[in-house]
Amino acid sequence: MSGATGTVRGVALVLHGGRADSFDPVQPQHLSPLRMRPFAARLAAGGSAHGLAVWTLRNRVRGWNGAEQSALTDARWALDRIAVQHPSVPVYLLGHSMGGLSALYAAGHPQVRAVAALAPWLAPAIPVEPVRGRSVLIMHGDADRWTSPTESLSFARRAQGVAADVHYVSMARAGHFMFRTVRVWHGLSTSFLLRRFAEDTGAAVEARLLERSAALYRAPDPLGIIV
Repeated sequence: MSGATGTVRGVALVLHGGRADSFDPVQPQHLSPLRMRPFAARLAAGGSAHGLAVWTLRNRVRGWNGAEQSALTDARWALDRIAVQHPSVPVYLLGHSMGGLSALYAAGHPQVRAVAALAPWLAPAIPVEPVRGRSVLIMHGDADRWTSPTESLSFARRAQGVAADVHYVSMARAGHFMFRTVRVWHGLSTSFLLRRFAEDTGAAVEARLLERSAALYRAPDPLGIIV
């Protein structure tokens, strides 16, 4: 957890990936939670001075585990904790892979304002209703062989007219683990959430950080962005 400077005006919750089925405990040295540290650090660097607290969730177990939806249960537990400690502030979700799935499901929490889902693990049955009225960014590598960029784009299309705004970014020749153009994965997703935080709260986030996501709103087709 990275605390805000002074009064908390918003909270960003960072969610890591995992496996389809596993009840093994998540350990700090596992790559899935480690992969999210740079995202949390960027959010804190850009927002903490303006009142953005950054929470990083480490799930209890590594798997989604079918109907148990273990990771979603953990995400909702974290949101409940945020609601108790900061009952009136906006919340911003950022998740990778299984964490992206959790973020899109958990977006229905009343304090959530925006979601950035990176290479999310989606399927046709995933509902779009939780993102109603939220701002949504989905980034997916077109060479991903672990989760489906086709399903991510399909979700984005279904979310149009439901979400407040939805953007789909195809990361050219990028795979699932965000090694290729890692700075774009980091910079664009965090800029998107910082932009919404600034809009919601009037926080004076540095213009150079917000400019990285300005292209999303200038694009003629918000679902046809290729990086």
